[in-house]
Amino acid sequence: MTPVEAASTCKALALDAGFTVARVCRADDAWPASERLKHFIGEGRHGTMAWMAETLERRVHPTAMWPDAKSAVVVGLDYGPDVDPLEILERRDEAAISVYAQNKDYHDVLKKRLKRFAGAFHRQSGAAVKVFVDTAPLMEKPLAEKAGLGWQGKHTNLVSREHGSWLFLGVMLTAAELAPDAPEADHCGSCTACLDICPTKAFPAPYQLDARRCISYLTIEHKGPIPQEFREPMGNRIYGCDDCLAVCPWNKFARVAEETAFHARPELAGPKLVELAALDDAGFRAYFRGSPIKRIGRDRFIRNVLIALGNSGEAALTSAAVALLDDDSALVRGAAVWALSRLDRPQFETERDGRRAAEADASVLAEWG
Repeated sequence: MTPVEAASTCKALALDAGFTVARVCRADDAWPASERLKHFIGEGRHGTMAWMAETLERRVHPTAMWPDAKSAVVVGLDYGPDVDPLEILERRDEAAISVYAQNKDYHDVLKKRLKRFAGAFHRQSGAAVKVFVDTAPLMEKPLAEKAGLGWQGKHTNLVSREHGSWLFLGVMLTAAELAPDAPEADHCGSCTACLDICPTKAFPAPYQLDARRCISYLTIEHKGPIPQEFREPMGNRIYGCDDCLAVCPWNKFARVAEETAFHARPELAGPKLVELAALDDAGFRAYFRGSPIKRIGRDRFIRNVLIALGNSGEAALTSAAVALLDDDSALVRGAAVWALSRLDRPQFETERDGRRAAEADASVLAEWG
């Protein structure tokens, strides 16, 4: 096949495998995205995600992952919600879970389709292939921009004129020569909606992110107590944050996900905080079986729930925080102390001076304040 024929075949096979869109770029061209990544790491903006620094040399160029790669096929799959993700932020006794995590783990869905697509292309072309979802040290968003799927907006996420912000990405690298598509231009213009809405001011400048201030990072990657300045801005967001994605004007072109694995499970579309706070380890694992939420573990999850409880302003939820003051996890106990201090100050004073507070680690109380 000629490069043009090979690229056309690739795209058709990707669509046959169930992807919404597929585009092609060179994998071995110059790669300016590496300098942005080095700056991000150099400024310490990756926080405690040490794996980003440890795998830096493998991230700086697609061919660092595979020297024989000549082309990259970037695929996208719609996961647009059927409701406004910002609406739940007003229901303070319910938990706001990021759209992408309200059902099955997208990594599993994408990887299965990528393998089917790549296998079909290999059989037709004989070319070597490798597939990647975002668990691999490959920068898929710059590749997607280079391939013309969209552009990295001021919030650093991919934006598409056809799909808005709700697009999962996957990549197939191949040793085959494929005719590349034209890269996409930036269409953000003067809009700053994504920067303005961020509750924790996680964007030092347009097109720059400080993960240490990002609610997605704080609720998912960060393992310790949530820093004091971010607790109230977290609101009822217990896993991830969709604000900067949801507010993008280009979402007027987004489509609701066709894949049923991305449709919100009813119990995850607005679960009651008090019910989530009662989950023990076994209950947590059962409740989130097959969900990406399961990977953060019960203690980190309950920490997030307690922050949301403390922000709810609902005194009726006090008993849920009190019940966790004796939890086996110091992380949970500390979060319960903070939540109680917000919900019922007199009871907090009593508990602080009583048996439960005396049993809590002094370091936990110091960290949580």
